[in-house]
Amino acid sequence: MSTKLSLEVVMSTEFQVLGANTKAPFTLKIHRGDGMALLAMNWRNGKPPKDFVGFAIEYKEPKSDRFWPLKNRIGFPGQRTKFDDPPVESTKAPFQKFRWLHVPVNAYLAGKFTYRVTPMFMNESGTLSAGESQLAALALMRETVPGKLNIAYTRGFVSSQAFVARFQKFGDIATLVPGKSIDGLSFKATHPKTKEAHDWMGFEARSEILDVLDQAIAKKAEVRVIAYDLNLPDILDRLVKIGKRLRVIIDDSTTTKKGVVTGHGASDSPESAAERRLIKSAGAANVKRQHMSNLQHHKCIAVKGLNQVVYGATNFTWRGMFVQSNNAIVVTSKKATDDLFEAFEDYFAANSGKEFKVTKFAKGWHSLGLTGLDAKVSFSPHSEQNGMLQSIGDEIDSAKSSVLFSLAFLGQMKKGAVVTALGRAIKKTKVHTLGIADARVGPDNLGVEVLSPDQQRRVVNSASLTKNIPPPFSEEPTGLSGSATSSHRGTRMHHKFVVVDFNTPNARVYSGSYNFSEPADVENGENLVCIRDRTVATSYAVEAIRLYDHYRFRTTQKSGGKKAKAILALKVPPQTKSQSAWWERDWSEPERKRDRELFA
Repeated sequence: MSTKLSLEVVMSTEFQVLGANTKAPFTLKIHRGDGMALLAMNWRNGKPPKDFVGFAIEYKEPKSDRFWPLKNRIGFPGQRTKFDDPPVESTKAPFQKFRWLHVPVNAYLAGKFTYRVTPMFMNESGTLSAGESQLAALALMRETVPGKLNIAYTRGFVSSQAFVARFQKFGDIATLVPGKSIDGLSFKATHPKTKEAHDWMGFEARSEILDVLDQAIAKKAEVRVIAYDLNLPDILDRLVKIGKRLRVIIDDSTTTKKGVVTGHGASDSPESAAERRLIKSAGAANVKRQHMSNLQHHKCIAVKGLNQVVYGATNFTWRGMFVQSNNAIVVTSKKATDDLFEAFEDYFAANSGKEFKVTKFAKGWHSLGLTGLDAKVSFSPHSEQNGMLQSIGDEIDSAKSSVLFSLAFLGQMKKGAVVTALGRAIKKTKVHTLGIADARVGPDNLGVEVLSPDQQRRVVNSASLTKNIPPPFSEEPTGLSGSATSSHRGTRMHHKFVVVDFNTPNARVYSGSYNFSEPADVENGENLVCIRDRTVATSYAVEAIRLYDHYRFRTTQKSGGKKAKAILALKVPPQTKSQSAWWERDWSEPERKRDRELFA
């Protein structure tokens, strides 16, 4: 391939860049995620020619003079037939998709990453040739909005080919994460690549949360924590080091079945063990157990002096950090910190959800105090009159272009404004709606439900991750089954976010610990964050697509019985008039056409 391109790289915004080569037969738009980039392509005029076989994608790190090709796990017939075959460079096995998500190994290098995307063609003899390329560059800096706000994600890809290739051959998932939450505080990882695996699995959310606590320890700062789940030694050990500068609330909700008490409030739970340790280090007056009217469901941290607050969905647990898909919202703001300190005292003083509902923080929105950024937080439980659920449903109903979501426990919400609004949105032909939710596939296990723009609901269960994987792919871990002592048995996806109209000036995101349910609104202790900003909305949109694509692919694999699965391979150009090109469905199917046009 030629590396000579007589074009300029155009930087248009913080959240989106465009290729500027008008001679290329396709357009390129790159959306900036956090530590990742979503590349979206569209054919410029009409349909591609029949001999077009996909896009080669290469990238160059900041301050580097070398392009590296992304590699494809699917090759042309004969290129890759089994899992042990090395992935093929996309210059030789192009991606047959109109969008592709890339997570660079060194995503947080300072400066701009440059992407080169090239259309590839194949003649009758099977020889590849390159067309005119597009270039675009963007910075994948660590902070989403520098100095103000950072959205950080866990990887959530234990069930993935990447995990299998990197870590599975060195040790089972059970050597990295305990199978039961009750064993969390005593579990010791024995995997030979534990540090590398935990860093990879925890991704940015883990490093951000630990960094906030490490800074609090170093600066001898006052800290407030509200924890729903708490069984991760990395977190608890740091809280102990903070000593009497820590005040903490830990959930104590329980379930009683046949006289047996389980849950956080049980005497043998990790949360109760954590309480005992923290009473010794922080003092009994600084430690409280409560569950509001149902659950104390926050996972939040506030640090004075640093003026930092952590909100979001990430529980302080092994599963929360290393197995589930989660996000953390790290806010740098004195007002946000002061507000959470004050709200914390209201929670601490309350002996029930009813008592908290009358405080000022249970009413309305509270600005996060970020200059130039429309960002605010709401605290539950609310009274019926001050609830937020209907207003979020109304926002979904008002969508003009898209609704993208990742919602844990949506399958358990039998009613409510958000459930019904999503049901209406997915039926609209002019609003592109897609996302994933949990799906119960057994009494002690949860799968993932994929809701797609063709109005279909497809479930990914254990069989989709093991028996149904065709070559050249390998079986994937199911993400552990959980146990009766775990509040999230088998949950792989734990996000709670909705993105509305990410590609418009009115882009907005709702996220936090809030499950978009009636209990979250009027019974539980929760945080709900609303941000109206395209940079932040794009970050969440890219995360929604990352997870949707990951699990949507797994729903395409049908149960195969004893018959061997056919090897997955790229399509060559049609040989007869009855054959179709790989890209035909992206023009013939309305939802695929809408997807292609929305992102590119």
